[in-house]
Amino acid sequence: MRIAVISDMHGNDLAFDAVDADIKDQNVDQIVCLGDAIQGGPQPAEVVRRLRRMNCPVVMGNADAWLVSGEETGDEGIPPERLRKMGEIRLWSLSQLTEDDIDFISKFQPTVTLKLEDRLDLLCFHGSPASLDDVILPASSGEEFRKFLGAHTGQILTGGHTHAQQIRRLGDLFFFNPGSVGFAYSHDQPENLFRADPWAEYAILTAEKNRVSVEFRRLPFDADELIRIYRESGRPFAEDAIAQYQT
Repeated sequence: MRIAVISDMHGNDLAFDAVDADIKDQNVDQIVCLGDAIQGGPQPAEVVRRLRRMNCPVVMGNADAWLVSGEETGDEGIPPERLRKMGEIRLWSLSQLTEDDIDFISKFQPTVTLKLEDRLDLLCFHGSPASLDDVILPASSGEEFRKFLGAHTGQILTGGHTHAQQIRRLGDLFFFNPGSVGFAYSHDQPENLFRADPWAEYAILTAEKNRVSVEFRRLPFDADELIRIYRESGRPFAEDAIAQYQT
């Protein structure tokens, strides 16, 4: 069984197209999406169309929930000005989608479980199995890690949300994050010098005859083309996003 695990496209179909093409060359049996697919970037409708064509299970992410409901699911103390901008971008994203698109997004699931072998499952979520908003970073302490995932040591676990490719042991099995398809970046940089990475990330999990492996993949995309798409999209505050891809 080979499963392509994708996450956090954030409305960037240019990057998603690169991943889609690569997956088609990898002889996978299943695709699963860990959420935060639509909201944020300049191509929300295009991402929805591609997800529909993939016909794969999709986990509800915090940005997906925000898009559909307009209610922030976390308690992150977002500054009012940033929240205002997020609200305007959300309304623009909704204006690009049909009612059928929104209904499709609203049916994303809190978690997805995929059968790998007779006694082995893959549990898929966004932040953690209990919350869309829990943050599991490579630098998270062992105590935090066990608090979020310790009850699930009998499964392989995968989650998104943090845009950080990683793998950590969990009992006899492990947790991994495939990274972000549409908005990859390093967490180790000052906010005032923040830059996004011009590549798309995902992972492939292989489970066969009691042998399990994870392959992290990173695919370049044309940042100049993404900048052009932002400028022509009509998305509010496009220049803020564009600045993240300019050196």
